[in-house]
Amino acid sequence: MGRLKRMRRRGAALPAAALARLRSGARAAAGKRGAPPGTLVYSGPEAEEPVRLSYLVYDHDELRQDGRAPADSAELEVCLRHLSGPEISWINVDGLHDVGVIEALGSQVGLHRLVMEDILHTSQRAKVEEYPDHIYLVIRMLTWDEEADHLRDEQVSLVLGKNFVLSFQERVGDVFEGVRDRLRHSRGTIRQRGPDYLAYALMDSVVDHYFSVIERVSDHIENLEIEILEDPEHEVVERVHRLKREMLLVRRAIWPLREVVSQLYRDEFDLVAPDTRVFLRDVYDHTVQVIDTVETLRDLLGGLMDLYLSGVSNRMNEVMKVLTMIATIFIPLSFLAGLYGMNFDVMPELHVAWGYPALLGVMALVAAGMVAYFRRKKWL
Repeated sequence: MGRLKRMRRRGAALPAAALARLRSGARAAAGKRGAPPGTLVYSGPEAEEPVRLSYLVYDHDELRQDGRAPADSAELEVCLRHLSGPEISWINVDGLHDVGVIEALGSQVGLHRLVMEDILHTSQRAKVEEYPDHIYLVIRMLTWDEEADHLRDEQVSLVLGKNFVLSFQERVGDVFEGVRDRLRHSRGTIRQRGPDYLAYALMDSVVDHYFSVIERVSDHIENLEIEILEDPEHEVVERVHRLKREMLLVRRAIWPLREVVSQLYRDEFDLVAPDTRVFLRDVYDHTVQVIDTVETLRDLLGGLMDLYLSGVSNRMNEVMKVLTMIATIFIPLSFLAGLYGMNFDVMPELHVAWGYPALLGVMALVAAGMVAYFRRKKWL
């Protein structure tokens, strides 16, 4: 219930964040109006932290370089030098607001200007594009913000080359630590395979993390269902709609990704080895499973609205039933009171000493008899 209370306080966090992202994308598109294709303009939210670079350089035998530092000119030069070596290089960029870093890396590996433009435009849907010497991938990385208790959506761009993988993220923090750990400790066969397998591993990490996000949403749905059954409140409607919007984010991330993964393992890309396509098929199966789960959760959220309306209706029916019973019990009592309240001189028991208590007794017996009858009929 603690998480549910936090949800009440922060119910508008997700819509505000989503609208801010849409507005920033719209402003960037408006700023590029009339500009030639390939104009590099960052469209994401403003960031105060500097752009950071991290890199891993390895071959079949060992991990040769492992570093992380701010993206200054010296560090950028080190990363660029690794790209020209024979080893496999994975360079990760945290932060896209420094257009110069993106342009320098892109120029070094020969990225098309349209690719660099898409990297900086953070409202892309998942897609794959093939160029003569590299493949460009866009995926949506979803994480659950524990502090704010809502879903965070982030664009991750991957560039797969002959001996390198570039990954571009909007901010520090990702779901790739497992891949880094496998590279550092030589777990599995990731060092014995090419950069296409590394790109697969990064995609697989993103898709696998979708299950963690869905699990958190499922917990919220379960708690909401319990709360609706116990005490349906009007604010539940707002929280149900908030979860619906979060599921729309998940759906927006995973539906295009299914097509991307399907294209990667079905089409014959020169930079994707045939033995890697088997693993990509496994990622495709996971995306289908996530889609099925998302659709199930959306149906459950729709059912929560029906459950809420049913609970409110049942509670109203209970209130009306109690009021009706009270009114029904007092109808004959009101009749007796009204009958002996008429102003006539000649009335039975009008001047009898025991008339008043006798009438009260009759009224009590009538009320008790009606209550007993209602209980027998199981109306009470």
